[in-house]
Amino acid sequence: MANDAGTVFDLVILGGGSGGYAAALRGAQLGLDVALIEKNKLGGTCLHNGCIPTKALLHAGEIADQARESEQFGIKATFDGVDMAGVHKYKDDVIAGLYKGLQGLFASRKVTYIEGEGKLSSPTSVDVNGQRVQGRHVLLATGSVPKSLPGLEIDGNRIISSDHALTLDRVPKSAIVLGGGVIGVEFASAWKSFGTDVTIVEGLKHLVPVEDENSSKLLERAFRKRGIGFSLGAFFEKAEYTNDGVKVTLANGKEFEAELLLVAIGRGPVSQGLGYEEQGVAMDRGYVLVDEYMQTNVATISAVGDLVPTLQLAHVGFAEGMLVAERLAGLKTVPVDYDGVPRVTYCHPEVASVGITEAKAKEVYGADKVVALKYNLAGNGKSKILKTAGEIKLVQVKDGAVVGVHMVGDRMGEQVGEAQLIYNWEALPAEVAQLIHAHPTQNEAMGEAHLALAGKPLHSHD
Repeated sequence: MANDAGTVFDLVILGGGSGGYAAALRGAQLGLDVALIEKNKLGGTCLHNGCIPTKALLHAGEIADQARESEQFGIKATFDGVDMAGVHKYKDDVIAGLYKGLQGLFASRKVTYIEGEGKLSSPTSVDVNGQRVQGRHVLLATGSVPKSLPGLEIDGNRIISSDHALTLDRVPKSAIVLGGGVIGVEFASAWKSFGTDVTIVEGLKHLVPVEDENSSKLLERAFRKRGIGFSLGAFFEKAEYTNDGVKVTLANGKEFEAELLLVAIGRGPVSQGLGYEEQGVAMDRGYVLVDEYMQTNVATISAVGDLVPTLQLAHVGFAEGMLVAERLAGLKTVPVDYDGVPRVTYCHPEVASVGITEAKAKEVYGADKVVALKYNLAGNGKSKILKTAGEIKLVQVKDGAVVGVHMVGDRMGEQVGEAQLIYNWEALPAEVAQLIHAHPTQNEAMGEAHLALAGKPLHSHD
C-alpha cells in the first residue's frame, strides 16, 4: 500500500472513542501532528451507545416517576404514559449536540480525521481505505462491545444487548436483565420507571458486586421497595423462546419468563482481526497488555480505554489517552491511580464511590487498623426534601486518612467530586470537618459524615 501523501504523523490513533479522541485532542494541543481513524462515529460507545444515551433514558424515567408521585409534594399532575419516540428524540438531540461540539473541537485543533476500518499493519502504521497511514507512534483505542455467554445468542429480537435496548421502540411489559452490574441495574432502573416488570439475574451474591457490600445491600433494599425483582447467587444456565417471550433457567433450577432478555454481563475488548498479535503486541484474553504508562511491549505502540484491562469507564479512557499524549510530547506524566477514580452507577437511587471498600481496607491494613462510619441521609435536610434515602459510608485507616467513600442515594454521583479530592489528597477526617459545607445541600452530608468521624458529630448521634 502507498503511504497517504507521504505524511508521517507524530501519532496515529486507531479508534475514536473516549480514550482515542482524548489523546488526539491533547496531542494536537501539545503540538503533535495527529491522525485519528474511526470506523463508526467520533465519540465511540460512550457518546453514542453508552454513558450519554443511558443517562438520558434514566432521566426520562426520573421524570416519569416524578409525574406519578407528584401528589406527595402537593402537586397535582397526571401521568399519561411513555412516548418512546419522544424519549428517543430527546436522547438523540442530546447526543447530536455533543457530537457536533466534538467534531468542532477536532476541526479547531486540526486533527486529521479518517473515517474507515483500520488495521495495524506494522509497529508504526495503520492501513485504512486502501491507504497506509504512517506514524512515529501508534495508539490502539478500539474499545469494547457487549459480551454474551457460550450458547447464548444475542439475536436483537427477544434476546438483546444494551445496544438494542437503547433503540427499543416500545416499553416492554416485562424483562429479565442478565447481570447485576452497572449496565444491568441502570437498564432495570430505567425500565421500571417506564413501567416494565423487571427481574435481574446476578450469579454473584449481591447487585453491583464490585462496590462496598453495604452499598450493595442498600441498593437491594431500595430496589425491593421499587418493586424491581432480583435473583442472586445462582448462575445462568440457558435461555429459550416461549410462545410470546423468553424463559431463563438458572443452575439451581429456578425459571423466569418475560417478554425480553437483556444480556448485560459486561463488555469485551475489540481486538480480533486487527493485526495486533501479528505485530507482536502482547495480549491476554483479547485485552492488550500495557504498563502503568499505557505502553505495550512494542516500543512504538500504546493502548488505552476498554481495550486494556483497566476500569471500563469513559473518564478512565480520557485520563489514559491524555497520559499517552503527554508522554509522547515529552511532559512528565503520573500513572493513573485506579482506586482514586470516581465510580458512579446512575440507577435510582445512585451508587457512587471512590477509594477502596471496607473489606479491601481490612485486607491491606489489617482489620484492627480500619474504622468505618455510616452517615444516614435521613439526617440531611436536602435529602429529606428530595425524599431520598441512603447513606454515606467512610472507610478510614485508624488515626489516618480516609481511604474509601461509598454513597447510596439520589444525586450521590454529584457528591463524588469532593470524595475524589478527599481520597486522592489523603485527607484526614479532621481536615474535612474544618470545611464549611453549604446548608441545606446534599453535599453537606459529606461534611457531616467527616464531622462524625472526627469525633464531633452535629446532626447525627454520637
